[in-house]
Amino acid sequence: MLRLESVESGYGESLVLRGVSFAVSPGRVVCLMGRNGVGKTTCAKTVMGELKCKAGRIQWREHDLTRLMPHQRAALGIGYVPQGRGIFPFLTVEENVTVGLEGRGIPRRLWPERVAEALTLFPGLEAIRERKGGALSGGQQQQLALARALAAKPELLILDEPTEGIQPSIIDEIADLIHALKNQGLAILLVEQRIDFAQQVADEFVMLDQGTVTLQGAVYELTDSLILEYLSA
Repeated sequence: MLRLESVESGYGESLVLRGVSFAVSPGRVVCLMGRNGVGKTTCAKTVMGELKCKAGRIQWREHDLTRLMPHQRAALGIGYVPQGRGIFPFLTVEENVTVGLEGRGIPRRLWPERVAEALTLFPGLEAIRERKGGALSGGQQQQLALARALAAKPELLILDEPTEGIQPSIIDEIADLIHALKNQGLAILLVEQRIDFAQQVADEFVMLDQGTVTLQGAVYELTDSLILEYLSA
C-alpha cells in the first residue's frame, strides 16, 4: 500500500503540509478533500516527487519513495494525472500517450501495444488518434491524460481534480473507469472538489485543513454537517 507518515512539504521555505499521515490500499480509492489552498495538490505532488518531502516518510509497497525522483517513482508503478492535465498540445493523441511510456522501464517494442490498449479505454480518442492534443476539448484532454497514465499499467494512480471543467457525460465515464480500475486492484489517490463525485467513487476520505489531517474515515461517514463544517465556502 501507499503510506504517508508525518509528511511535511511545501514551496521553498514555505511549509504547506504539516505532519500528514494516511494510507491507500490496493483496490481502494482514497479522496483528499478540503477547501481551496489547504494542501491537496501539494500532497499529490509530494507523493509523486515533484515537491520535496521535507520531513516524514512516503512508502509504496516495500519501497521508500521519500528521496526518489519522479521518474523513479513512475518506474515503480505509480501513475499521475496532474491538475490541468499536462498534455502536450503540439503532439498527437498517439504521441502524447507514447511520451507517457518513456522513462518507465517499458521496452520500446511494447509501446505500440500499450498505446493501443490505453486508447481502447476511450473509443472517442481512438478515432482521433492523429489529432493534436491542443485541438481537443477539455473532456477529451482529460481522457488523454488518463490514457497516458494508464498505458504504463500502474499499480497506484494519483488523480488531481479529474472532473475540473469537464462535461457531465465524460465525468460519468471517468467514474465508471475508476470503479473498473478499483475492481482490478489499483490503489487510487484522488484529489476532488466535487462532493457528489467523491461520494460516488471513493471508499475513504482524508480531510485536510491548513495542511494537516483534521478528519479521515469511510466515505459513508461524510455527513452533511461535516461537509458544511469542512467544505463549505
